[in-house]
Amino acid sequence: MATMKYDFSVENLGECKVKSPIELSLEHGNFRAAYVTDNSYVRRQVNVYKGAEEDCDDKAKFMEKAGPREYIYFNPTHVTAGICTCGGLCPGLNDVIRAVVRCLWNRYGVRRIKGIQFGYKGFFAEQGYDTIDLNPDNVDAIHKIGGTFLGTSRGGGDRTSDIVDSIERMGINMMFIIGGDGTQRGALDIANEIDRRGLKISVVGIPKTVDNDLQFIDRSFGFETAVQKATQAVNSIHMEAHSQINGIGLVKLMGRESGFIATATALASHEANFCLIPEVPFDLDGPNGLLAHIEDRLNERHHAVIVVAEGAGQELLTSTNQTDASGNKKLADIGVYLRDRITEYFASKKIHINLKYIDPGYEVRAAVTTANDSIYCERLGNNAVHAAMAGKTKIVIGLVHDKYVHIPISMATLKRNIVDPESSLWRDCLDATLQPVYMVNNINTVVEKLKKDADEAEAKALARLEKVNGMKNS
Repeated sequence: MATMKYDFSVENLGECKVKSPIELSLEHGNFRAAYVTDNSYVRRQVNVYKGAEEDCDDKAKFMEKAGPREYIYFNPTHVTAGICTCGGLCPGLNDVIRAVVRCLWNRYGVRRIKGIQFGYKGFFAEQGYDTIDLNPDNVDAIHKIGGTFLGTSRGGGDRTSDIVDSIERMGINMMFIIGGDGTQRGALDIANEIDRRGLKISVVGIPKTVDNDLQFIDRSFGFETAVQKATQAVNSIHMEAHSQINGIGLVKLMGRESGFIATATALASHEANFCLIPEVPFDLDGPNGLLAHIEDRLNERHHAVIVVAEGAGQELLTSTNQTDASGNKKLADIGVYLRDRITEYFASKKIHINLKYIDPGYEVRAAVTTANDSIYCERLGNNAVHAAMAGKTKIVIGLVHDKYVHIPISMATLKRNIVDPESSLWRDCLDATLQPVYMVNNINTVVEKLKKDADEAEAKALARLEKVNGMKNS
């Protein structure tokens, strides 16, 4: 298979000629924060392998650092900014909205900031949603509540021409789009249509994916909060299981294609005995299946706690063959399925159990952020504003090796980030749960499936990359 050649070159609307109203330093060592220059980069990889050194002369291989520039593209008095939130809820949406508004208003003096209601659908006149004029006063306390002040919805991002028409009518020249993988692909389509029309409008994304499945970035905002809330649920279910005769606690967590929340929760709680994620197949029946291992656990310790990601074990269920408004495949309910199968298994063996099942998904999604997540959201929002004011476009803001950077949307959305079964993260999860490496009866079949899935994901990513490169060269 061809080698993936990433290009992190950032597109700019034009030369930056306007002196920034933010007064910072031009050099380090004077105890004052300095401007960030466009020749400041972050390496994609920090691990060093013999013979795999990066070419330091090829700037396309490095990520441009985010932050305020000395000279900016837009005159702040001419700016009309737009903000929208799309897709499912995620902790931190209001924190990001608040940060963007406050940075625009207080640091750059922008006075026209429009909140687009209910995601991309808020752009469509037939939906009947007015924009909200945003300012530091009406966003001041929104970080103290969950959800999104602007409202959200799925879908609508494919109506690219209608969205750009609406952006033009509103006189917006700086658009901040907060959303996940599909939302950001829509944002790129919007930015490309803006390009096609010859408009000078910056499109900057703040990646929102509670599943932590966006490529390259250290973590997505809301992920830490989700793990915190999920850990509380696991700790509670452990208490239930431990207090019963053959108590079994089953918790279903978010994670459609990536099991980061389930994995991190298993590590954080120290109470999970089995962690089931989409990346690692498992059997239910047979001598090395999940049910047999649960029985062994009950015989030994008389209670068990199972954490399962919503996308795990889908090959065991009947597919719905449906998609939601965002184009995501509708998953069959693995939590209910496991609950019923576990109950049937032990009833057939006349073994008394007491099973408790909880799905805290919506509680987790609507939670107020932890302090650390709130800090992260604040800094993401600020850096998104600095990028847009400098005329950067078609990018998302991300944290890479603890540095804030500009990542082209085309690169960030090539493929989903997943838990690597060969990684130290999954190894540590296995150490925490003490579950078998594989809970399958035919290891060869599983290995073949994992290789096939990896090859398919890589092929899709290469196809997307070729499309991106084709558009750049056209």
